Amino acid sequence: MSIQQFKDALQNSKSIVFFGGAGVSTESGIPDFRSANGIFMQETNTEFTPEQIISHSFFKRYPEQYFDFHFEKLVYPDAQPNLAHTFLKTLEDEGKAVTVVTQNIDGLHQAAGSTNVLELHGTVINNYCVECNTNYNLDELMLDHNGIPRCPKDNSIVRPDIVMYEEALDGATIEAAIQAITNADMLIVAGTSLSVYPAAGFVDLFQGQHLVVINKTPLRAVRHDAIVFEDSISNVFKKVQKENR
Repeated sequence: MSIQQFKDALQNSKSIVFFGGAGVSTESGIPDFRSANGIFMQETNTEFTPEQIISHSFFKRYPEQYFDFHFEKLVYPDAQPNLAHTFLKTLEDEGKAVTVVTQNIDGLHQAAGSTNVLELHGTVINNYCVECNTNYNLDELMLDHNGIPRCPKDNSIVRPDIVMYEEALDGATIEAAIQAITNADMLIVAGTSLSVYPAAGFVDLFQGQHLVVINKTPLRAVRHDAIVFEDSISNVFKKVQKENR
């Protein structure tokens, strides 16, 4: 498929949904979970697997070990948006209605300026007290001597606003994503293996004209008229911008 096809489809679309996975963030230096070098394949230096550590039951039982892992493996305060993020802001500035549906928890889409972002798995940027529900930004967290964030009001644990294993996705976020995809002219699926449900099933809900798939490795079958790029997201977007000059 050609970049020109993608460019023409962008020009002919008013409502665009970008559905992004870990591949969006890896270009900002944030590791994914399931690749050979991903977080789930790394040693934890404990008897527990990464999947066990980021479960709600582990968080409740071993908060110190949870937060050791959390701040080392899930939080990247110095990461900056890359072209995969800023390109979407450019489309928004051009008057397109852009909805970002992301499986990532790093907040980089908002940092790039996107205004309509649906975070399926939450975000490490936002945190809240498990008792009084007071909200704290990442840079407002106060850690105790064990490295556990504590609420100054009641000394209770402040947890990240992410969906841990054993927890359900937010229903309102899912509904908003479904509505956006169902009503979109274009769906761009990028940097995701489409292997994690329910998010992977979202693609089947798309009824619009232009489906674009960008991933470094081949994905499961998508509809026959999809514009498919086996490449990095930044490379594809860079080529689109170059042709626009």
